[in-house]
Amino acid sequence: MTFTPENIFFMGSVLIFASIVISKWGYRFGVPTLLLFLFTGMLFGSDGLGLEFNSHEDAQLIGMLSLSVILFSGGMDTKFRDIQPVIGQGLMLSTVGVMLTSGITGLLVFYLSQWTRLDIGLSLPISMLLAATVSSTDSASVFNLLRSQGIGLKHNLRPMLELESGSNDPVAYVLTIAFVEAIASSGDMTGLDLATKIVDQLAVGGVVGYLLGRALVWIVNHINMPNASLYPVLVLSMILIMFTLTDLLQGNGYLAVYVAGLVAGNSRMSYRRETTTFMQGITWLLQIVMFLTLGLLVNPSDLLDVWIVAIAIGLFMMFVSRPLAVFLCLQPFHVPAKAKLFLSWVGLRGAVPIIFATYPVIAGIEDANFLFNVVFVITLLSLSIQGTTITTCARWLGLATEEPKKDNDFGIELPDELESKLSEHILTEADFALGNRLCDMNFPDGTLVMMVKRGHSFIVPNGQLELQPGDILLTIARQQE
Repeated sequence: MTFTPENIFFMGSVLIFASIVISKWGYRFGVPTLLLFLFTGMLFGSDGLGLEFNSHEDAQLIGMLSLSVILFSGGMDTKFRDIQPVIGQGLMLSTVGVMLTSGITGLLVFYLSQWTRLDIGLSLPISMLLAATVSSTDSASVFNLLRSQGIGLKHNLRPMLELESGSNDPVAYVLTIAFVEAIASSGDMTGLDLATKIVDQLAVGGVVGYLLGRALVWIVNHINMPNASLYPVLVLSMILIMFTLTDLLQGNGYLAVYVAGLVAGNSRMSYRRETTTFMQGITWLLQIVMFLTLGLLVNPSDLLDVWIVAIAIGLFMMFVSRPLAVFLCLQPFHVPAKAKLFLSWVGLRGAVPIIFATYPVIAGIEDANFLFNVVFVITLLSLSIQGTTITTCARWLGLATEEPKKDNDFGIELPDELESKLSEHILTEADFALGNRLCDMNFPDGTLVMMVKRGHSFIVPNGQLELQPGDILLTIARQQE
């Protein structure tokens, strides 16, 4: 079956629906949702049910669009107060860690045919290119698994992973593009040129992302839209403008949108709840579409020719290059050994390496199809082994905690413009020392009880309401209170 205007909407909807339904069972068995999306795409592909899709250009376009929105959303969900204690560790892992992982893995790929009976035959630059495409981690599936099973992490590991995963994709992208251009130029690019290009892209991306992030916040706060539903659409359009404009300025668009998301997420911004809800939905949709596209793009029969080499490289990254990079990067910091071991195991590969692997194919680099298939198998291996054992590893190392509750029982949020804070209080016997009526409760001055939840019922209270142990009170107070 081929894609036509008549069937693309129907088949696309069927693929998305099937992916969501399949992912429901993935949660139960601890299987990463993104892995199931990949398998769904492969199931419907040319070697499965016969959907023909072989355009690396279209896959790259979908990937760029998806990653820009996903990175912005990830930045918007990351709070400075959470990452501030681990900003040094996170940035070290996302920069030096990526480069160390890439360099160590690249040398392995180059010398693998000499050390073993595997006949790879890749030059050193192409070996480094292969390593660069798989050097970044993907923590989206990690947090999906942890949140679905109600698991938190000690030693600030979650914000550290959030910071690393959000900021290491741009570094891996710069390395990949730099090696592609170096190989395409037939050696005309020197090492200094390569280093300069990497630094310039990251610097321009960071500066432009910060400035445009501040501009986004100002525009949202000052523009008067006729409908509140238009504000999230406005934000989405500005994300794409940021990515494109940064690319035109020879900067790193992925870093720009992530930094802009950080700025927006940590600034006072109107209609935040509507924007957050919209971004969560569109991010899930784009993740599904991106993984389905990549699953359709690959031919499983082609993976049979590279699976031994790919598994050897993937296992080396899991047990050697990633742990070595983590321990070296975190050596100056006071991070427990168990936390380092966990970080080493959470070097999860996702859609990003596969998207990056399309760049050598489009550029016509020698052995590019071989690289793409190897990267795909490494991703499958990582999601299958590491992705299904993350929660087990966290518990085994004694790093798992109960995830703190974030959503309130009342589904109520206040806009940032109000300098007030909502809180919940679950009543116990100790609260009834002065009586069981609401007017007998001892609350700080300036605190107002808005609503009471009792079982599945909600009560708008007055002072004479008789309370019971287990009642949940929704209170409002000024922030300084």
